[in-house]
Formats: sequence, C-alpha cells, structure tokens
Amino acid sequence: MEDGDDAGDFGVGGGDAVRVLSLFLLTAVLWGQTQRVQFDLAATKVNWTLGDVLHTVHGTFKVKSADLWFDPATGKAGGKIVVDAASGDSGSKARDSRMNKNVLESDKYPELLLVPESVEGKVSLAGESQAKLHGAFTIHGATHEIVMQVKSHIEGGKFSATISFPVPYQEWGMKNPSTLFLKVNDTVAIDIQAAGEIKPGT
Repeated sequence: MEDGDDAGDFGVGGGDAVRVLSLFLLTAVLWGQTQRVQFDLAATKVNWTLGDVLHTVHGTFKVKSADLWFDPATGKAGGKIVVDAASGDSGSKARDSRMNKNVLESDKYPELLLVPESVEGKVSLAGESQAKLHGAFTIHGATHEIVMQVKSHIEGGKFSATISFPVPYQEWGMKNPSTLFLKVNDTVAIDIQAAGEIKPGT
C-alpha cells in the first residue's frame, strides 16, 4: 500500500485530507476568538413596516454607523448600530414630516441606537445560521430591552444578515399617528438588511 492510501479509504486523497483538516483547525481557532462584524453601510439599511386599516406602509431609515462584535464561545456581544432618526422615508414627504415631528420628535432625539449584549444560539462562521440577539434599543430618548431574530450567511469572510424585531412605539410612550378616519397599528416591524465583512478581532 502506497502512502496516502489510508486517506483514500475515507473518500479523500492525501492532499484533500490535509485541506479538510486545515479548514477544521481554522474553524476551531476562529470559534475561540471574538469576531468583529464590519458593516458595508452602502449595503445596509433599516426597513420598517406599519399597517393600517386600508393598506401597509413601508419605509426605510439610513444607518449612520455600525460596528458589532460577538464571542462564539461565550455568547457575549457588543458594539452599536446608529440610525439617523430624521432619515425616515416612506415615499410621502407629508407623512414623513408628521412622523418626525409628532412621533419620533427627531429634532430632540436625532438618533436611534441599537446595542447588542448577547447571542442566544450558535452562529456558524461558514454557511447559514439562525440565532437570537439580546440587546437594548434606544428610541425617543428611552432605552428598551429587546430580542432580535437574526438570520445570517457567512462565506469567505463576507456576511449578509437580516435582523428583525418589533417596536411597540405607543407602549413606549410615542404618539400613535391615527386620525379619525385612519387607524394604524401600534407596533412597527423593523427589519435590518445588513452586509459586510467578519473577521477575528479584539
């Protein structure tokens, strides 16, 4: 039996076995390190959805800055995502003006701040993952504990992710923009579409 035949018994050649082993060891090393998530702001946006009795309103917010980290071994997380509160765009200038003036009061509270604290579930450093991200969301000058649903895909150091959570804005002390003839929901659905790079960091 020639050298390398043992590896062939497992369905891979000697060279392939070395590559598989190297990938396994690299994954093991990365799993024990803090991972830094660097966002591509041009490819990252905040979508929001608000339903009413007639139709559903969709809009966006612009992300000012974003830099997160998490430790796969301990589940700890940190960093922050900063959103421009005055950048809400639903396609109607009149509606957006009312939202800024009467609901968000963006002149007084110009930023929305999302700060992660911990990850519940395993985040794979290669391929698809689903996890819960626990953290704090600051809006309208008050901070609230939230749980976000995260779906992510990581490949070759690049990542894409969807981060979703509800905002019960009326319960949190903001005005409901309903009128006599138009009733809207008291909760807004937030959906962050994110992309960028992920790499070991401290």
